Amino acid sequence: MGFTVVDDAPVSGFHRKLAVACSGGPLLDGYLLGIVGIALTGISAEMRLSTTAEAAVGVAALVGMFFGGLIFGPITDRIGRKTMYTLDLLVLIIASALSVFVDSTWQLIVLRFVIGVAIAADYPIATALLVEWLPRRHRARMFTSVIIIWYIGTALAYLVGYLITDAMGDAGWRWMLGSSAVLAVAVFLLRLGTPESPRWLVSAGRVDEACQVVHQALRVTVTPAELRESTEAPTAARGSIAALFRGVYLRRTAFVVIFFSCAIIPLFALLTFGPQLLAALGLGAGNEANLGTAIINFVFALGCLPAMRLLETLGRRKTIIWSFALMVLPLLALGAWTHAPGPFVVAFFCLYALFSGAPGILEWGYPNELFPTHIRAAAVGVAIALTRFGAAVGTFLVPLSLASLGTSATMYIGAGITFVGFLACVAWAEETRNLSLEDTGASRPAPADALSLAVKPAESS
Repeated sequence: MGFTVVDDAPVSGFHRKLAVACSGGPLLDGYLLGIVGIALTGISAEMRLSTTAEAAVGVAALVGMFFGGLIFGPITDRIGRKTMYTLDLLVLIIASALSVFVDSTWQLIVLRFVIGVAIAADYPIATALLVEWLPRRHRARMFTSVIIIWYIGTALAYLVGYLITDAMGDAGWRWMLGSSAVLAVAVFLLRLGTPESPRWLVSAGRVDEACQVVHQALRVTVTPAELRESTEAPTAARGSIAALFRGVYLRRTAFVVIFFSCAIIPLFALLTFGPQLLAALGLGAGNEANLGTAIINFVFALGCLPAMRLLETLGRRKTIIWSFALMVLPLLALGAWTHAPGPFVVAFFCLYALFSGAPGILEWGYPNELFPTHIRAAAVGVAIALTRFGAAVGTFLVPLSLASLGTSATMYIGAGITFVGFLACVAWAEETRNLSLEDTGASRPAPADALSLAVKPAESS
């Protein structure tokens, strides 16, 4: 029986509460990274920031996320999910609260860096814990909540920013930064009492404890022998980054980083059309742009809903391949028709949002499914760290491309990058639908035709 009792368990209140609690990290990620963009106007005015200092404040969290993912993903594999699950939130609460009292630029930069570290640390912690408890037939549906909550967090940041600015003007920036502490406290309280991952306990040799937490959470009984039989023996130390760059895991790491980056970079290019889109919606400038950006993020959240269904019915591989192929088309249209009327820009934007749902979900699903328990959090952490370079490219190089090459060429470049993601998916995407984590993370892949849309799943060794 083994982990079949976990994989085939009916969805219960325990699973729903765990999904909500684990989604708190993405909620805070979207909120914390969104709110600073609104607050920067007031920060710059009060602290008289230079362009360089303003850029440093904006990028500090991004740099922190690089180090947070790289360091705390492997640590989570070594010491467990539960220990880190609330510790990172305490750091977020403290750093957010201290942001209210900053009186110099360097203090704000340091706190934003610490916040970035904590945000990146939470992804491998929470997503690994979530996937290791989820029934296999419902993983895509539950992971959809993760990416939707991210968009909701960003939308909420712009909505809160809009309300505070409307009430207090630019002087309300301290309240904006401090508001994230309230969210972090709520998520922290929700996470109290969450059990450790039974799969991690087995990988750490604590099989009796794994049996206990399975019984407490799912009200079923499993023996230590059954759990041992269902687990592949680790071929490397827990949390080993080196293991991610050997054998089949090197290909899987490359795949995750490439498709993740190819989904992120064009997104920043598309947002170049933000002002034109907002004008079409009647939300053209000033504080109203914050409200408009909130609406934009809700559109992306809605795009995840049809993808959720397709990932569970059509499968991961076919859905992500077709998604990337279709994502190319709106970018080509925007490149060919740079002066399109507002309604057409809205239509192209909505199509891109609709097609990008599956890659958005699998940015967190695939790293957790394609790697075994002893290096799962390390894989997510490394993916977060390396794809931050993609985010940096989108942040810093897109404006340079617009200035030197123009909007049309920039959109075509975005389409080209998306096409690279398509090729990576055709060559390397694996089918993990309805399989146990022991099967999807196995170290021996099945033979597959790289050009087929129906690659067989990995065999367990």
